[in-house]
Amino acid sequence: MASVLAAADIGSNTAHLLVAATDGQLVMRIDNVNEWIPLGEEVARYGEIPKERIDELVSAIREFKRVAVLRAAKSLYVFATEAVRAAANRDAVIRRIKSDTGVQVDVISPQREAELSMRGIRLDTRGVDANLMFEVGGGSAQIAGLTGDKMTDEISLSIGTGRIIASGNLTNPCPPGAVKAARHTISEALKAQAFTSEGGVAIACGGVARGLWRALHPDGEKELHRDEIDYIAWSTARLTVPRIIERFDVKPKRAGTLLAGALVYGELMRHFECPMLHLSEFGVREGAVLEMANGQGLGAAL
Repeated sequence: MASVLAAADIGSNTAHLLVAATDGQLVMRIDNVNEWIPLGEEVARYGEIPKERIDELVSAIREFKRVAVLRAAKSLYVFATEAVRAAANRDAVIRRIKSDTGVQVDVISPQREAELSMRGIRLDTRGVDANLMFEVGGGSAQIAGLTGDKMTDEISLSIGTGRIIASGNLTNPCPPGAVKAARHTISEALKAQAFTSEGGVAIACGGVARGLWRALHPDGEKELHRDEIDYIAWSTARLTVPRIIERFDVKPKRAGTLLAGALVYGELMRHFECPMLHLSEFGVREGAVLEMANGQGLGAAL
């Protein structure tokens, strides 16, 4: 019998709630609530989460709880990833959210984040023969090796879009020198890590990948090729944000991250010799819902 469960992640670009019905094998979305809160870029600039962003987080979590109750979810699990992990004031932020909303936020490790994503992506990629998983967020990039439904290895690198925007002072339009420097930063971070792969096909998930997918493939095709990713980088570096919105039909806040997202994914594909990405529409939240349904003890009853 299906249960209605709610999972929300405080990511580095967004805070996002999923309410879904699940039998522990499949997930049917009932509601999604998404709040753009660019923690990754601001933590990269200031080292902590500013007060106004904490206030936004509190409001978002309060709304998530309201929606979860409205949709008759049995329990709610809220977790945070790289931006909160890296923030100097993370403990104070978690205490404030708990005090004001009654919700305890679980700050998960990069490995745990990759495990949940792995659970989620197999909902729509079981037929895809891939040996890598990429999830680029605002604060970090998770890279995992895959063998069938198993994750063989995992690393987390500080090359999320917010960090690249902040460290490289990327703008729209963006000077060629800044784009070149950002590519170099990403490439050097990849060269410095010990993770190896023989190349092949990667599954991409998360908001940055979905933003690129929607910009490139309004027809819904899920294969993204390296030349297409490079085209997004070349094009958005030349355009203002309003022109990017018009040309690629994306939301204003996502438009400002397309350049950084294309640069990170392009360098990932070059480094790991991946000519193509396969987009998964699922990820870390769906993985959390599946684990909740299978009795992993996540979340609190509503």
